[in-house]
Amino acid sequence: MPYRTHTGAALARGALLIACLAAGRSLAQDFGDTPYVPTPQNVVERMLEIAKVGPRDYVIDLGSGDGRLVITAAKRFGARGFGVDLDRRLVRLSNRLAAEAGVAQRAVFYERDLYQTDLGRATVLTMYLLPEVNLMVRPKLLAELRPGTRIVSHDYDMGEWLPDFQTELAAPGKTVGVGQRSKIFYWVVPARAAGRWSWRLTLDGKVEEFELALSQQFQKIEGTLNAGGSTARMENARLTGEAISFSVRAGEFRYDYSGQIMNRAIEGTVRVNGGGRARELSWKAGRIEAWEPRFTAPDAPPVPG
Repeated sequence: MPYRTHTGAALARGALLIACLAAGRSLAQDFGDTPYVPTPQNVVERMLEIAKVGPRDYVIDLGSGDGRLVITAAKRFGARGFGVDLDRRLVRLSNRLAAEAGVAQRAVFYERDLYQTDLGRATVLTMYLLPEVNLMVRPKLLAELRPGTRIVSHDYDMGEWLPDFQTELAAPGKTVGVGQRSKIFYWVVPARAAGRWSWRLTLDGKVEEFELALSQQFQKIEGTLNAGGSTARMENARLTGEAISFSVRAGEFRYDYSGQIMNRAIEGTVRVNGGGRARELSWKAGRIEAWEPRFTAPDAPPVPG
């Protein structure tokens, strides 16, 4: 299971290829001091299903082993992508098996340190890394992956960055852990929403000024809205990638906002209930001050240099 980077960090990898399982073959090669741990195919497929992988996706797998995740993403789900691993023999094996599966043009593997890998193309990132390595790579994921990128991890979470979804399932044939079961954790990379935002709405012919002070810890957001001199806290606040929604009660009015964060603006709609009626208005907020979101935490060790 350990996968050593050039920095000495241990990683864990996924295992046998779908084509090999289908053919009933086993890959019993001795890869020396880099033990080779199979990831059951049902876990691989469930990871990709949870991420809703499709033909428009670009999948990057960190610690790709024999390439099963990217090959399955290409063969079954029509995606493209690549995997990185430091074991040259596994990289050669992955590329050969991708060719045998007929997806070599869409699934490629490189002998490369994950810390030296550019992740910017990913729409989906998969990994099977040890817990401490998840924490070490977390700052890189948040810095390089675009908001909305989906991340799926086998067995291990990312500390204070709580998953958007998690599940557990039977993992027949799994050779590590207890009871042949696997956990899957799923995140969506959040946009940088923290800061102060302002906008205007015209209600019943009157222009109202609004200012939102928004704090953020990963995808968790909270804040207060100043409307017409009165202040109210956000309710039902949600941030998923670039999509943001929240509600506020101010005086006799309830405001239900939804929109998309785009750099220094949020655009969307607001449903206003009050004054005896409901109406839906366009909404565009401008960022007047950016705050650093809490994307680091005490449980995150520094990324090796």
